[in-house]
Amino acid sequence: MPAFDYVGRTNTGEKKTGSINADNRDAAERQLRAMGIEADKLVEKSRGFSLIGGNAKLNKRVKSVELLVFTRQLATIVSSGLPLLQGLDILSEQTEDLNFAKVIQAVAHDIESGESFSDTLSKYPRAFPDLYTSMVRAGEAGGDLDGVLLQLADYMEASEELRRRIKSAMTYPVVAFSMIVLIAGGLILFVVPQFEEIFSSFEADLPAPTQLLINISDFLRQWYSMLVIIGSVIGIIAGVKIYGSTPGGRYNLDALKLRLPVFGDLLRKVAISRVTRTLSTLTRSGVAILQAIEIVERTAGNEVYALAVHNAGESVRNGETLADPLARSGVFPAMVTRMIGVGEKTGALESMLMKISEFYDSEVKATVDGLTSLIEPLLIGLMGVIVGGIVLGLFMPILQMSQLVSQ
Repeated sequence: MPAFDYVGRTNTGEKKTGSINADNRDAAERQLRAMGIEADKLVEKSRGFSLIGGNAKLNKRVKSVELLVFTRQLATIVSSGLPLLQGLDILSEQTEDLNFAKVIQAVAHDIESGESFSDTLSKYPRAFPDLYTSMVRAGEAGGDLDGVLLQLADYMEASEELRRRIKSAMTYPVVAFSMIVLIAGGLILFVVPQFEEIFSSFEADLPAPTQLLINISDFLRQWYSMLVIIGSVIGIIAGVKIYGSTPGGRYNLDALKLRLPVFGDLLRKVAISRVTRTLSTLTRSGVAILQAIEIVERTAGNEVYALAVHNAGESVRNGETLADPLARSGVFPAMVTRMIGVGEKTGALESMLMKISEFYDSEVKATVDGLTSLIEPLLIGLMGVIVGGIVLGLFMPILQMSQLVSQ
């Protein structure tokens, strides 16, 4: 029989907490009413969360899509006039992610205990990032929680759309390049050995490209070859990760990404869009500019831009404008810094930042479309060069023998 934790009040208003066993939720409610208790919260223990126990194990990462849906629905519920606690109860019951449902229940329980919404969210930083908590705190202070939640949902939708565009730009070349590697590997492992038996009967020196193909094929067919290849790949990946875990290494790798021939420009536009959109959303919701800059620094997604934002924050703290240190950083285009400068002078910084973000969002979309049309012929050409080179290397001895026979 399932067990239920409850928080309720008696007819005299006394608060009661405890656990009862019942066949289902309705039976548990009837049992509590028979005991003279009206349940405010009733949670089945089998869902893994106890209203009486702690919540230390609930701080797990939540998918961005789940958090987006939760934010949009909670904004609708709060703006319609329903109490926040009731909205959280509704969302915890309909959330498909069981861990997130437990987090929402824990948040509701802490709010019911007298804590503020933002303070409760700050207990779960992996589920609710700093940006989320700071905006909610600003919304609570300004009495505009539903408006801030709507801004958060819009921001998260734009970020998710940007992520989908980047993913679509990266997926095709990765899949196509993998197919090229598989085709080339199949030819070298299974086709070249057949020709090697034929060439051994020629009793003549083979052309250099043909001999190279045979040597590669012989190596890859040895039992230790895969160990060497896999070990090398793992070693390179581990080395890059270890290097990237250091502040200097992370900065250098991010700087290298921005210098990539095809994707560097795309990553630069993505970073500018993210920085300006995040800063605009935070300042519009009422977060102080210095606190907003600190959050933007942590969420920039690229250490080069994070350092530029950090230096700009120090300059603003010392009395400078935001536009000047960003211009000195050299990583923001002149159009961006000049528009920020105009926004600061006219008092419309958040709207100007949003215009910059929208412009770069459209630039990202155009770049992704252009990359797709550019990468496809490049990969087809690469496949032709690799496969054609292998075929040419295999047939060079045969062509030479046919020429000798004709002479």
